[in-house]
Amino acid sequence: MIANYLIVLSTFPDNTSATQAAHALVQAKLAACVQIGQAVESVYMWDGQICQSQEVPLQIKCLACHYHAIEQLIISVHPYDVPEVIATPLTQGLPSYFTWIKETTAS
Repeated sequence: MIANYLIVLSTFPDNTSATQAAHALVQAKLAACVQIGQAVESVYMWDGQICQSQEVPLQIKCLACHYHAIEQLIISVHPYDVPEVIATPLTQGLPSYFTWIKETTAS
């Protein structure tokens, strides 16, 4: 159906930094909605070692044309050297929800 919309996923080390990023994204009209999830336990490889830490996930609903600006905003506020910023195209969904995303975010 529509590939002009994305869910961008990211994680932050704590609720405070996740909330600050979510507010910045919505205030900048880059995202219509940012969901802040419950802390998850992440296991990952970093600097040749297996690490484990809690992270707070974000789900960012946005227009695909805003991806690069979202990426740059996350990089600018994120404490990690290499933050998670990945996107999945939305191809199906309630048309009125997609309209809301479009109307809520800057074009």
